[in-house]
Order: sequence, then structure tokens, then C-alpha cells
Amino acid sequence: MFRRLLPRLLGEDPAGPALSRDDAEVAVAALLVRLARADNHYGELERARIDALLSLRQPLSPDEIADRRAAAEMVEAEVSDTRRLTAAIRTRIARDQCAGIMVALWDLARTDGAETPWEIATVDRIALLLGIGTADGAQAGQQIDLTTGSET
Repeated sequence: MFRRLLPRLLGEDPAGPALSRDDAEVAVAALLVRLARADNHYGELERARIDALLSLRQPLSPDEIADRRAAAEMVEAEVSDTRRLTAAIRTRIARDQCAGIMVALWDLARTDGAETPWEIATVDRIALLLGIGTADGAQAGQQIDLTTGSET
């Protein structure tokens, strides 16, 4: 999965198959992983929250979710440019659905306590690259009920 996905995400194989919705969902998962790693601590609590957030995006089995997160971890490690990940998302996921991505990012940032300056900067950059803007991205962060981790 990973070896076929990376060239499509990076646009290295223009003659290859087009980027699918599932590919874009791996890019979303890679952004979640990027955020989780932003504070140099990527632990089991964050992995479990990423899995939960992925299961909310699409009905997948636990094994499929684990596979998607594993692919996302590899993509995140290989693709150093957040702009490429967000470009893959913008081409396959409707702009109005990007607000849900922002809510998921803020939810994840608060998983292990208050968000750090690195996490805030990462979320703000992703919002800008998705064409959302930091004000709308911050508004998405306010939609999270910190006691349950769900949208209000």
C-alpha cells in the first residue's frame, strides 16, 4: 500500500493511477501523525486517539484502521513537506469537510493535555494550507468539548 501510495501523493508518477479518496484519507491520517509528533512525543495515547479519529471518518475494521495509521506513519516520515500532504487532501476532499479535519486536529492536540506551542503552530499551518485560515481553524478548536473529545 505504502509503496504505491507515495508516488501518487508526491505526484511523481503522472501516468500512474489518480489519487483516490482513500489516498487522501491516508494523507489526513499522516497530518494527524505529523501533529502527534510535533511535540517530540508520540505515545500510545496519541496512537489510540488517531485510531478513534480515523474510525469516525470512515467505517473501517480495527485492522484496517491500524493499517491506515501504519501507512500514515510511513508517509509522514517520508513526506517532509506539509504542503504536499494538504494538496493531496484539497484535491479529493471537499472544502466544507476540511472543517472536520481541523476539529480532529485540535482534538488530537489536546489528547495528552493542553496543546503545546509546536502543536498550535502545526495546526495553524495546516489550516492555512487547507485554505481554511487560522481564525476558522481556531474556531474549529473551540468546537471541542474537552471532557469528551467530541464536537459541541
